[in-house]
Amino acid sequence: MSPRERILAVYRGQTPDVVPYVLDLSHWFYHSRKMPWDLSVSYIEPERELIDYHRRVGAGFYMPNLAAFYSVIYPPGVTATVAKRSRNGDPEIVWRIETPEGTIERARVWENNTYSWAISQWGIRSEADLRVFRRAMERRRFEPHWDRYQRWDEYVGDAGVVYLPLGYSAVGHLMHYWMGVEGLLFAAADWPQLLHETVDAVNTNQLELVDLACSSPAPIVILGDNFSSDIQPPHFFDRWSRRFYQEAVSRLHRAGKFVAVHIDGRLRGALRMIRDCGADCADAVTPTPMGDLTAAQCRDEAGDHFILSGGVSPELWLPDTPREVFESSVCDWLEQRKTTFRFMAGAGDQVPPGAEEERIFWMRELVEQYGRFPSPDASAGNEAPGRIG
Repeated sequence: MSPRERILAVYRGQTPDVVPYVLDLSHWFYHSRKMPWDLSVSYIEPERELIDYHRRVGAGFYMPNLAAFYSVIYPPGVTATVAKRSRNGDPEIVWRIETPEGTIERARVWENNTYSWAISQWGIRSEADLRVFRRAMERRRFEPHWDRYQRWDEYVGDAGVVYLPLGYSAVGHLMHYWMGVEGLLFAAADWPQLLHETVDAVNTNQLELVDLACSSPAPIVILGDNFSSDIQPPHFFDRWSRRFYQEAVSRLHRAGKFVAVHIDGRLRGALRMIRDCGADCADAVTPTPMGDLTAAQCRDEAGDHFILSGGVSPELWLPDTPREVFESSVCDWLEQRKTTFRFMAGAGDQVPPGAEEERIFWMRELVEQYGRFPSPDASAGNEAPGRIG
């Protein structure tokens, strides 16, 4: 089977020949080649160099991080702009939203040591700022560019499946773009009614994007607020976001789509709460040592049928981690195959900058060796453990 066939088999409830091996190599790839990347620019054409590299190393491609498969059109009276400036000699990107009620502005600055764009300025500090955010976000329109998706999908071909990213919910936008975790928690305590009204209004608008995705050619849609159960524990999620996610998943399922949700932080409680919303897959799953659950505990929390995609904690990819420790972690993740086929093998979130390239090949070899499922003939017609559908 090809990487594409293996990924789709797992989603469709069919046992693949081998556990799918998928990686998000984008950050590592840019860093290793000192390629500039700019959060203010979206990729219209496929990232051919990156996709070709996935194909060469035998790692399935799935995450088009900066692709632009739809446009956001703000309502009359709202102007959204992106500009660049310098902060202490480093490049900084500024996002600005202007409305009749006022203006908000957020910024990120380039940090060469981490090869990433760090938050340098939050955009919402007052109730008035939050009203500006709501005014801009609650009446957005979305214009599809499925021809762009098709070009990505055709270029990736059998080397993987191009997920369709739909971005953050209202809480995700506020927490990760405009307010920060602390700012959002203070707002929940100090301005609960205004925050609820804003979250509900923006999520209602975000469901229009979900409806648009229902008509897309993408088989798999990915949602998520960079979930971590220490930041959005189940009781917080129940209050602020569960209704949106349940509705989004339901609409996508009715359209025949599969749904992955990005969980790249603490897992205890988060796996269960996302599973219970009806999603098909938890993406970016990071077990110990950086995560808070072992591979076996991840499976216990997820149950037999919820797909777990991830597996090797970021620091284990770095050269100072002994090879045997890295390989032991891979094998621990592959132990799930004894009870279920509903998982994929890869990195916990992304392969990090500074990772040792050889480990990409080591993991592929381990998956090929220890991630095989019995053929139908070998199992005498019996279903594989955990099979559904």
